[in-house]
Amino acid sequence: MALLHVNFFSEVLGQCTNMEVILPQQAFGQIGIESKEGGDSYPVLYLLHGMSDDCTIWGRRTSIERYASSLGIAVVMPSAHLSWYTDMVCGGNYFKFFADELPSICRDFFPKISSKREDNFVAGLSMGGYGALKLAFRRPEKFAFVGALSGAFDIKAFDYYPKLWEQIFGGMDKINGSENDLFHLASEVKKSGKQIPEFYMSCGKDDYIFAHSEKMDKHLTDIGIEHTYGRFEGAHTWEYWDEHIQDILKKLPIKR
Repeated sequence: MALLHVNFFSEVLGQCTNMEVILPQQAFGQIGIESKEGGDSYPVLYLLHGMSDDCTIWGRRTSIERYASSLGIAVVMPSAHLSWYTDMVCGGNYFKFFADELPSICRDFFPKISSKREDNFVAGLSMGGYGALKLAFRRPEKFAFVGALSGAFDIKAFDYYPKLWEQIFGGMDKINGSENDLFHLASEVKKSGKQIPEFYMSCGKDDYIFAHSEKMDKHLTDIGIEHTYGRFEGAHTWEYWDEHIQDILKKLPIKR
């Protein structure tokens, strides 16, 4: 695999930002690694970080590069700052950046990344799980798979950082039924009749936001969205995410 740190300018955000990118490389002479070349084009997983972190964290806290090496996929890990992957009331248009500009930039920089829906996947942890579902529900035509670990789905349940929520969403009272309400978005995409991405999520039973995943599982079941939900031992920790990102990689709908 090749690991790149990319600093680039975003027209949507109006500023420079960063991403870490893992690209397939067939390396027969590298000891201890089973690698796979991506071929003429390769699938891509957009892997989103949580609230306190940045584009480097997946590579620093997990073995994502090693786990992905045998799959022949690209993994794009962008920085989202404290945006909640949202077009902020006071801040950047991060949803537009992630949904529209970032995939285009990645294909410009790395032309072998596939533009086909069947080859594009998105996943994340905690805040990144929220972002992954928002992208999948609002842009279902772009992604074939969505995954979330310890997803922070029910943002209305957070009663801290009120000034942050005002800057991002305009206040918690603006969430319900809006484009930032995942439960509303799930209902709307189901009603639309659009093809919904394959859906996998999991959470540790000792996670302090375990109730978010339980609520999302019930809502998806009630409205008839097919999904797979795993409840495991564990908490809101990198030990959990390092173990269970492997579940997501195994479930990606790629040719193996």
